[in-house]
Amino acid sequence: MTHVFHRNPKISLKTAVAGQGIHLFDSDDKSYIDACGGAAVSCLGHGHPAIIEAIKQQLDTIAYAHTSFFTTQVAEDLADFLQQKAPGDLNHVYFVSGGSEAVEAALKLARQYFVEIGQTGRKHFIARRQSYHGNTLGALAIGGNAWRRQPFLPILIEAHHVSPCYAYRDQHEHETEEQYASRLAKELEDKILELGPDSVAAFVAETVVGATLGAVPPVKTYLKKIREVCDKYGVLLILDEVMSGMGRTGHLFACEEDGVVPDLITIAKGLGAGYQPIGATLCTDKIYDAIVNGSGFFQHGHTYIGHATACAASLAVQKTIQEQNLLANVLARGEQLRAELRQAFANHAHIGDIRGRGLFTGVELVQDRDTKAPLDPTQKTHAKIKANAKENGLLVYPMGGTIDGRQGDHILLAPPFICTEEDISEIVNRLLSTVNQVLR
Repeated sequence: MTHVFHRNPKISLKTAVAGQGIHLFDSDDKSYIDACGGAAVSCLGHGHPAIIEAIKQQLDTIAYAHTSFFTTQVAEDLADFLQQKAPGDLNHVYFVSGGSEAVEAALKLARQYFVEIGQTGRKHFIARRQSYHGNTLGALAIGGNAWRRQPFLPILIEAHHVSPCYAYRDQHEHETEEQYASRLAKELEDKILELGPDSVAAFVAETVVGATLGAVPPVKTYLKKIREVCDKYGVLLILDEVMSGMGRTGHLFACEEDGVVPDLITIAKGLGAGYQPIGATLCTDKIYDAIVNGSGFFQHGHTYIGHATACAASLAVQKTIQEQNLLANVLARGEQLRAELRQAFANHAHIGDIRGRGLFTGVELVQDRDTKAPLDPTQKTHAKIKANAKENGLLVYPMGGTIDGRQGDHILLAPPFICTEEDISEIVNRLLSTVNQVLR
């Protein structure tokens, strides 16, 4: 009997009792390779002594002080670190407690920016189908995850959606990447014109699409073309890097690889590596100055923003990644992971696509790899793979509804940045066994 309202009360969960490195252990002393970092969170694995020590030291100083009364040195230091690493003039950091909160803050900040500069008619947000931006109502409204949105549609704010950048299924046979990117940028421009250029506040997109599509990176020049469209009509660009940021793709900010600077960017997950709940929204000087020189007050806030202990954990995580040069390992191990997956599944009838950046990899399952026909959604293959992998001592993050919210299955892999060559090979071996067992 449990009095915890678990996310799926019908499932009986094992009790996690310990974690060390890339492994988790349950109360039956069974070990699991955490090949997804929970949900791309545990980038330094579990039980890291430097992070634990930083948390202890902060608790000995001050655990929490409400940000309407005080700042803390550790929050200032973490903001300085992020500002120095962020691209362009993303110089201002608003701390929150997670990814959904970061997106909510970005939406409200975008709206308030236009209020401050007198463009009060800008109220529309455009995002992409098959995206995910969080589970709070604002974030859920702009997200394009049909399954998560459906029960709550009557209470969601109005939002507008265009096509994802999903080359595996949507790029035409004789279309170059450049042409495909141009077509998607034209679709966004058409949507802005349809709504009225002076009424659109922002376009919101995941730099690399996470759980809903399964680690789908943008084609070359896509984000640059999107940036150009936004600039043409005075629309803010919000990039959601809650899952793909903080080193997951091999770059601290994933958009660095695309040479694009957004107006706002959201981060979480790998920011604190699971050692404390933390997220952040970064904005440019233009947005910050509009607030400061206008009303002088961002009309938003939560009790635990800028939480000192969370900031201490996060700063220790980021310093560890930097000092141990782990982003280089992310790039190397990511290339190894996709190469070994492609070799292992080279002749597998039900593996359609293997994609990603860094240690952020998606494996899309199909009924037929030539036609790309999806598996029967009533079979819930993604759920069977998750359960079977767990039996095999492997934690992965599969999802269904990849294509349209109903059809399609994929597996998301996001192992810790500390993985060795041997760890990656073992993950591939266990995943191969799992897929073969489920899709006999």
